[in-house]
Amino acid sequence: MKTDKVYIIGGGAIGLASAYYALRKGLDVTVLDAEGEAVEGCSFGNAGMIVPSHFVPLAAPGMISKGIKWMFKSDSPFAIRPSASPAMAKWGYLFWKHANAKHVEASKQMIAEMNLVSRELFAELQSKGDFGLNQKGLLMLCKTQEGLDAEAAIAAMAGELGVKATVCTPEEAAKIDPNIEMDIQGGVWFEQDCHLTPELFMKRMREHIVSMGGTIRYNSPVKNFIFSGSRVNGLELGSGELLKAHHVVIAAGAWTPQLTAKLGFSLSQQAGKGYSITLPKPVQLPNLCSIFSEAKVAITPMGDSLRFAGMMEVGAKDLSINKARVGGMINSVSEYFPQFKKEDFENVDVWAGMRPCSPDGVPYIGRVPKHGNVVVASGHAMMGLSLAPITGQMVSDLLMGGELPGELALDRF
Repeated sequence: MKTDKVYIIGGGAIGLASAYYALRKGLDVTVLDAEGEAVEGCSFGNAGMIVPSHFVPLAAPGMISKGIKWMFKSDSPFAIRPSASPAMAKWGYLFWKHANAKHVEASKQMIAEMNLVSRELFAELQSKGDFGLNQKGLLMLCKTQEGLDAEAAIAAMAGELGVKATVCTPEEAAKIDPNIEMDIQGGVWFEQDCHLTPELFMKRMREHIVSMGGTIRYNSPVKNFIFSGSRVNGLELGSGELLKAHHVVIAAGAWTPQLTAKLGFSLSQQAGKGYSITLPKPVQLPNLCSIFSEAKVAITPMGDSLRFAGMMEVGAKDLSINKARVGGMINSVSEYFPQFKKEDFENVDVWAGMRPCSPDGVPYIGRVPKHGNVVVASGHAMMGLSLAPITGQMVSDLLMGGELPGELALDRF
């Protein structure tokens, strides 16, 4: 019998996955989505990739020098917007502190294992309702020998972690995906990576939650928390409505720090804006997803359409479109896929979304200090969709009194 009332703040992939696994534990779950049902947030417009290959966190060796170099290029794939705010200064310091080989070594196994488990959970979810799961792997495509050498080193590391990776010649890459013409020096095939159609995945998860007895409330932003000693026992919505709660999960993506601040906890997280463009009738349609290694652009077939996604603007404040960065993404396409032309992208809508970025590139999954009945799941950066199922499982474990590794804790810094 359901007794404990759980309110999950956030209707994105992380929030819905948390709701799904909490319902499986027998909890009474309501998802509070600040936006309307038709909104297309970060969980809808992303590249749709499930990536055991992405075990190196955003805070990695070389990212500081790249960030400084790219800061002065308007079309670069990565940028940190300078800001005098204390929150940005703290994030920048922590990012600098963790952008080293020691941090990669300490976190790579955990990130790889989380993605591998999540992959299996996606397969289980696909059996309950189709969302276009494609398990043919991912091709990391390299235009230069320098890029190929760097990816080959990642491939060697992957093998040590149980992630299957094969370095490919251009001819071998063409055999893996004969549907697309590639102009590359070589690449790496990550066999266990997958892709899906995000919009379909979100639709299926909403359907599962409702069919399991859960509730999803749209246009229901949380204005404040109601306390009873150290516990949060209620929520106040923007409408003034009061809700009684036994447990609260904050999975509000880039907006999570504003909510934790109301609990007296400063969560070090910045928004990282990214873009995507979806061609409804591409000149060629690949069999599997890929990434342009040097350009940092992800390419995903979704039904008959093809999505190009990329860019990371840390410290972004709004969803305005930076035409120079989008132009850089578009210009890279013909360099790797010569059948595509710049004109193919004319009059095609550009989507923008905010990714929640922790300073060390490791997600936050844990209880809020001093408020043990509030759980936060955020900070996944580019891996929000990929890690959604395993995050949901971890959140449900916390709701049932379990514990997680300290490396995921909110106060780990």
